[in-house]
Amino acid sequence: MQLRQLIDLEEKMAWAKRGAKVVRKFRCVGGPRHGRIVADLGQCFAAPDVAKRHRLKLTKAKIGSKMVRKAKRTKRVNPTSKRVKALNK
Repeated sequence: MQLRQLIDLEEKMAWAKRGAKVVRKFRCVGGPRHGRIVADLGQCFAAPDVAKRHRLKLTKAKIGSKMVRKAKRTKRVNPTSKRVKALNK
């Protein structure tokens, strides 16, 4: 029996990039990661990793604006990112 049968949720398909490839992923419709795109449906209900959460908080405090600028440029320029954007429309 699969997780979606146990909790009676319909997953929503989403596309994301992994390196230069476009791969199929899922958008969480429940759990603590509601709305996030994950590779496996089980991740939607997994316990959070506190150390990773804290490390990202520190990184965003240090270089958050730099991360945002770089991500915006990638999404505007990278052909794979453009393909993902079109597929998710």
